[in-house]
Amino acid sequence: MSDKKLVLVVDDDPDLVEAICMKLESENFRTAKAYDGVQAWERIKEERPDLVILDVMMPNKNGYVVCDEIKNDPQYKDITVVLLTAVGEAVTSTSYTHMDGKTALADEFIPKPIDLDNLMEIVKDYTS
Repeated sequence: MSDKKLVLVVDDDPDLVEAICMKLESENFRTAKAYDGVQAWERIKEERPDLVILDVMMPNKNGYVVCDEIKNDPQYKDITVVLLTAVGEAVTSTSYTHMDGKTALADEFIPKPIDLDNLMEIVKDYTS
C-alpha cells in the first residue's frame, strides 16, 4: 500500500481533469479520474480516495448530489470534498444552498477558473 494520498478528480472537462491530475502527480499524489457524477460515485466506492475534487455542473449526476451522497454515507462521510464552482466567489461558507433549495455540505469551495497553486495548498492542508 502506497503512502501517497489518493485524490479523485471529477469534471466533465477532460483537459481540466488532466491539468489537475498532472499538477497533483507532480506534488506526489496518486490520482483517479471521473468525468461525471455517476463515474465519480463508482470510483469512490472502488478506490475510497482521501480527497475528491468535484465539479458542480456535470451531466448525469451533478456535484451537489455526489457531495450529498458522500457526506450522508457513514462509510464515506470522512472523505474530504472540494467543490469546483463558477459561483465560488459568492459562497461564504462550506454550506451552500443552491437553486433547488438543497444545501451541499462540502469541506471547501474553489471558484473557477481554478488557480492550481491555490488548489494544491488546499489539497495539502486537508491531506496532511
